[in-house]
Amino acid sequence: MTTATPAPAPSRSRLLDRTRTQREGLIVLAGIVLLMWLIEAINSIDSNRLDNDGIYARNISRFWGIITAPFIHASFAHLFANTIPFLFLGAIIAMHGARRLLVVTGFIIVIGGLGTWLFSPSGSDTIGASGIVFGYATYLLARGFFDRSIWELAVGMVVAVVWGAVLISSLVPHTGVSWQAHLCGGIAGVIAAWRLSERDHRRAASGVAGGGTGPTGNPSRQTGSPSGQTGNPSGQTGSPAGETVRTAAR
Repeated sequence: MTTATPAPAPSRSRLLDRTRTQREGLIVLAGIVLLMWLIEAINSIDSNRLDNDGIYARNISRFWGIITAPFIHASFAHLFANTIPFLFLGAIIAMHGARRLLVVTGFIIVIGGLGTWLFSPSGSDTIGASGIVFGYATYLLARGFFDRSIWELAVGMVVAVVWGAVLISSLVPHTGVSWQAHLCGGIAGVIAAWRLSERDHRRAASGVAGGGTGPTGNPSRQTGSPSGQTGNPSGQTGSPAGETVRTAAR
């Protein structure tokens, strides 16, 4: 005679799944930040030569800089200033899983980077993760509107109150700071929120039609953006939470 082991209660199973999803997202976020710091350590040892691997406006031969630029910074001060809002905003997105974090981040890097490549001044070399930070911020702000979620709207309001002034001020042109990267990253974040919201709605509708349940919820985000400007060792002016624009080497 055998005795069947009772299955875990549905609520407990959902809690375990949610905890695992959040843990995986936070691990990926930590990995991205660790990679940025490792790259800056190598860059510092190598006399900041990696600074030349940023986004060169409308330079087809350096188009690949769209991918590398967000991971390169002009100095440790520049990286530190971007790390704080990156972790804060990224953690909110990461609570909805590693996949969601990677999709949002990748979308902002590609779309925001493409915009920076198209609209930055000729001869500029743009580096830094603040484009992603702006994208995270606008993503979190926009999700509540697209999802019509009270909770996400509340998160968006908090983000606007805490970071709104900094976001707006960082769009004002400053010497050595790429407001184009900030703006394009922010636009990419809104587009990412719109597209992912549509996808989540389709999946939810599909789950209901099939007699199942749709996604348990959509990510709620909070935004922040770096403030201030920091100079780098070479005398260029950078923004702690902004992109650093260098004169492209010829």
